[in-house]
Amino acid sequence: MKLSEFSYDLPEKLIAQTPIEKRDESRLMILNREKQSIENRVFKDIIEYLEPGDCLVRNNTKVLPARLYGKKETGANVEFLLLNQIEGDIWESIVRPGNKLHVGTKVIFGDGKLEAEILEIMPGGTRKVQFKYDGIFNEILDEIGLMPLPPYIHKELKENDRYQTVYAKYQGSAAAPTAGLHFTDELFKKLEAKGVKIANVTLHVGIGTFRPVKVENIEEHEMHSEHYYIKKEDVDKINETKKNGKRVIAVGTTSCRVLETIADENGMVKETEGDTKIFIYPGYKFKCIDGLITNFHLPESTLLMLISALAGKDYVMRAYKEAVKLEYRFFSFGDAMFIN
Repeated sequence: MKLSEFSYDLPEKLIAQTPIEKRDESRLMILNREKQSIENRVFKDIIEYLEPGDCLVRNNTKVLPARLYGKKETGANVEFLLLNQIEGDIWESIVRPGNKLHVGTKVIFGDGKLEAEILEIMPGGTRKVQFKYDGIFNEILDEIGLMPLPPYIHKELKENDRYQTVYAKYQGSAAAPTAGLHFTDELFKKLEAKGVKIANVTLHVGIGTFRPVKVENIEEHEMHSEHYYIKKEDVDKINETKKNGKRVIAVGTTSCRVLETIADENGMVKETEGDTKIFIYPGYKFKCIDGLITNFHLPESTLLMLISALAGKDYVMRAYKEAVKLEYRFFSFGDAMFIN
């Protein structure tokens, strides 16, 4: 398939720059694959489309406030974006301006609460960085770090927790699993009261999630790798749902990718931990998920390809055209879609 088949026109004004005031009052487009219909609702109406015995599978990763602004010993301003923890207090980071941050350069953040030294220039231009501090690293990050918002968001985020799901638990992501941002604790209570099961997976979303596809023949695209794990209690809920003939519905493409990575041919999953580079595009046969809650994705993105694999490219592109016409809000802080 060609990359250009996943392109669509999006006015810039529809790229949501800030979160909606109440999480569950974003808009919700319902795609019924059997009827090939499109409905327009409010997100909290999702409860009407879920049945007792269905299982929602959500990604409980937590975004690291990984963007740090500091100063070199000379007083020059620098920016770090933490990518991954190599070991202990040594991290791989994107640094700006890269040409000014050589091996041995020292940087101070938060008026001395955190110090860093460049240890090595890594392949691709990232830096291996050693941090020094008094106290607990994650607490210092929470205090002085900023959320690593996607490049298409240009407004400052007033509250860090609005780029976290209400169920975020295990820190390690460079980006939020944004389909989950629409849920509230109250909505989960109502769903559980209805008999909907809630299971968790953990997939730490990497910065590669924003990497564009650069090949015209999409089958040649190589996906970035992301780390995941799933616990036995969650495995049991998912497998019980499958055995009972009920639906497993992924909250977001990250949850979907974990389930489709670990499921056997019958859709059953097992307790496991690993890395996934799974690339789902039209022609893929889904093994585990029966539905998907997701946001509206960038043109020519692997995420748009994934939902096209689930619902059919022509149907998805028709829905996107409708969403543009109705001025839905797009991308991370935007509205949601339920592929039913």
